[in-house]
Amino acid sequence: MARPLINVSPVAGPPYTGHCMCGGVRFEVTERPLSAGYCHCTRCQRRTGTAASAQARIVPGSFRLLAGDELVHEYAPGDGWPKCFCSVCGSALWSKYPDTGEVGSVRLGLFDPGHGIQPQWRTFVDYACEWEPIPDDGPERYSEGKPR
Repeated sequence: MARPLINVSPVAGPPYTGHCMCGGVRFEVTERPLSAGYCHCTRCQRRTGTAASAQARIVPGSFRLLAGDELVHEYAPGDGWPKCFCSVCGSALWSKYPDTGEVGSVRLGLFDPGHGIQPQWRTFVDYACEWEPIPDDGPERYSEGKPR
């Protein structure tokens, strides 16, 4: 199994818990994320209504849905990762690997406070919104997608 690469604060550690805005969907991630970052692709811009989507790439098999399975709806674009959202409050939840259907990337805003997960990269920076310049904040940048 791949060793997680992300650095988190010493007080934070698995399991990482989180939920959607209405609280109907609850989950935990049982291992440290592999990495975290921002995606600036136009699909994420439209999906979130923001300049980028902040997310944690998780270790396969480390995601556990605790509540709200019936509330999770999915949009599966023909050429990308299926995106899940809460059908009650509309919160963007996670993306699934197209080949396995397993949760692969969880939105950072869902995690409960104190998780300590810090973004390490920015992908699709060539597609960044002109109305919100990318700050010079340190994360590694990729013109397109980040290699897995």
